[in-house]
Amino acid sequence: MTTEMTIIEVNGVKIEVDLRTARRIETIKVGSPVKLLSKGGYSSSQTVYPGVVIGFEPFKDLPTIIVAYVEATWASATIKIAHINSKQEAFDLIAAVDKDFSVDKTSILSQFNRQIDQKRKEIEAIEEQKRYFETNFATFWTRIQSEANA
Repeated sequence: MTTEMTIIEVNGVKIEVDLRTARRIETIKVGSPVKLLSKGGYSSSQTVYPGVVIGFEPFKDLPTIIVAYVEATWASATIKIAHINSKQEAFDLIAAVDKDFSVDKTSILSQFNRQIDQKRKEIEAIEEQKRYFETNFATFWTRIQSEANA
């Protein structure tokens, strides 16, 4: 039989802990980096997302942690909000304590900039159609106004 006991030191005090019953307690606050494990929904895929705690809702019956997280693909980046509590089953939450799981700021900002540029081009196309309509369809409105005044 292997021993499940280990010795840890807390503030200079050595404590023997039974690892079979020990629990890890994490402290998180607004602004804390976290990891969200998506349980996949309809598919069986599981994905880990980087996030940050943006709030707490201390409801009496269902305390909730609010997390903003980034879904980034090769083509886009999206900020989403998750509400983590004991009833939701879509995500598991842990504090992000390791430095290996960092968000590539440059890549994410680049994706946001690409999306902004794409939307600007869409806006320009719609504005051009509006100008075309106002210029080339003006004869319709002048004819209708002439008939109404007659």
